[in-house]
Amino acid sequence: MSLSAFLAVVLLHLMVAVSPGPAVLMAARTGVTEGFRTGAMLAAGIGTAAVVWAASALFGLSLLFQFAPALLIGFKIAGAVILLYLAVKLWRHADDPLEQGQSSAPRSLRSAFWLGFVTQISNPKPAILFAAIFVGTVPETATWPVYGALLAAVFLNETVWNTLVARIFSLPALRRTYLGLKGTIDRLFGGILAVLGIKIAST
Repeated sequence: MSLSAFLAVVLLHLMVAVSPGPAVLMAARTGVTEGFRTGAMLAAGIGTAAVVWAASALFGLSLLFQFAPALLIGFKIAGAVILLYLAVKLWRHADDPLEQGQSSAPRSLRSAFWLGFVTQISNPKPAILFAAIFVGTVPETATWPVYGALLAAVFLNETVWNTLVARIFSLPALRRTYLGLKGTIDRLFGGILAVLGIKIAST
């Protein structure tokens, strides 16, 4: 695989990673409510789940979805249920006060990682997107080191981008704005997450 082809794959994936979706939304909210450290760990979970989907696309899961559409539908419904659960949870607790008027009690780093992982893995569309990116750019003769480098690039793209999102939203000015509008913003986050869940299930 040529260097130019490799860089093209990395750039295409980066464009997908920065597009708004459940993972970016969760990174933003975690940054603003629980701070940069927790948001960075959540981003690592998002990156790890992205690697799972990328590896699945490289090794044939997307083909399985094509030959067994019911499996993809099942994945979509399961993912939508998870996102809707998170949306309802956000909505129900929108008016809960934050401790010390500054931030919510941060979850453990392990919990943050798994929240990021579950949020990303609940959306099976990346497997299809990765397949579209890899077809025509990753040759059949690609070696294991090339596969490893591609998966590492996927992890870095997702993790670095969502860490940046968490960092931006953890800035004091944005956190103060959130504190003043917590109920409204949490309901907005929950509503968007619900819409994304429904969209995943229906498309």
